[in-house]
Amino acid sequence: MTRILVVDDDDQIRALLREVLERDQYEVMDAADGDAALALQRKYPADLIITDLIMPAKDGIETIMEFRKEFPFVKIIAISGGGPLGPGRVAADDYLRLSKAFGVICTFSKPIDFKKLLDKIRQLLALDSALSAK
Repeated sequence: MTRILVVDDDDQIRALLREVLERDQYEVMDAADGDAALALQRKYPADLIITDLIMPAKDGIETIMEFRKEFPFVKIIAISGGGPLGPGRVAADDYLRLSKAFGVICTFSKPIDFKKLLDKIRQLLALDSALSAK
């Protein structure tokens, strides 16, 4: 069974992603921050990681960089709703565009279109299956 690791500091988003992914027959692990996610990946390697970009302690870009260093071939999808509200708010698209420079395969803005997310996950994992069958 394909394992997916969801990383988000928002309990509700993690729970919602878990529900959607498990309904589609994926094994799901989740972590509230980058450090916990890396520890899980070291112990129970996931085939695909979905990570938020704006998190306290260790942000998503930092987490992605560490994943790339330790697990260079793992597929990573970044999600973001943008930075804190206020005059200096950074748009989600800016964070998501930046994440691609660090090896993220694709990005989704919050609120997430779950149908598109599941389609992209199936596409990425089918590509893996096709390559390993050769």
